[in-house]
Amino acid sequence: MLEDLTAAAASPTAWPAAYPQGYAVVDVETTGLARDDRIISAAVYRLDARGEVEDHWYTVVNPERDPGPVWIHGLTSEMLEGAPLFADVAAEFAARLEGRVLVAHNAVFDWQMIAREYARARSEAPVRQRLCTIALSKELGLPLPNHKLESLAAHFGVVQRRAHHALDDARVLAEAFRPSLRAAAAGGVRLPLHECRPLTEWSDRPRIGQQASYGGRTPSSWRPSRKRPACPYPNPGRYEPGKRLKQGMRVAFSGDTSTERDLLEDRATEAGLHVATSLSRLTSLLVTNDPDSGTSKTVKARQYGTPVVDEAAFGQLLADVEPASEA
Repeated sequence: MLEDLTAAAASPTAWPAAYPQGYAVVDVETTGLARDDRIISAAVYRLDARGEVEDHWYTVVNPERDPGPVWIHGLTSEMLEGAPLFADVAAEFAARLEGRVLVAHNAVFDWQMIAREYARARSEAPVRQRLCTIALSKELGLPLPNHKLESLAAHFGVVQRRAHHALDDARVLAEAFRPSLRAAAAGGVRLPLHECRPLTEWSDRPRIGQQASYGGRTPSSWRPSRKRPACPYPNPGRYEPGKRLKQGMRVAFSGDTSTERDLLEDRATEAGLHVATSLSRLTSLLVTNDPDSGTSKTVKARQYGTPVVDEAAFGQLLADVEPASEA
């Protein structure tokens, strides 16, 4: 398949009418990976309908807290002290995103971080669709050893100059996305576009039991945590691919989700599933959009042979959960 797509991309072809009219290739560096973490730098490469670069933009952002893993992104508290707040750059950032498909490597993460920042600023990012280059590389059948940006860059001969620098990562991704897009167009591949739903609620109250930190500042949170009611059904065992979920199954979640995590867990609870905070040999199913990540849950899932599905598949399974067996 890959050879056919490559050959087709090299020859003139009619461009698919259904393809988007423009893209915003985005990379953000953050203080961490959690919901309370903040953006500390952002870059956008605007591309036209065929992936040609129109312009680019970059900014650092004062996160109003500790910058996190400086050894990764290189941005210290001193470097960010005089930087603008996200609210100060929100309008310019929005202008770069307006009317375009957001493109990112592991796009659900970048989108969630951006959506949270706009929610904090009591605004919305003008993004309605996103495209993940990991998903696109899978659609194209690219022979990559893993899903890292450096592997995608190496495949297309793109040279990385400063890994984990938002501007250079966005440049690398833009240069790798262009041939991917052309190969998809030439092969008639349907682009893996997903809806972006902006957040409409945000609370700066700490979670119950959470202490203020980061120089006296309290990290933002989605909403106060609450204890979920115990699942009334016995665990029927592991989920079997191709079959229905059954009430009482233990479900764990790992990584970012396009649907806000608490709401997704609420849906699972309402369907009669047991939402587990950790993964064990008793876990029926792991839900993650990045099964190849090195989180403790995905590692344990591989060790235990726990079935894994992504968020979209889980949403479909939730629509038809089998009732628990009657005693």
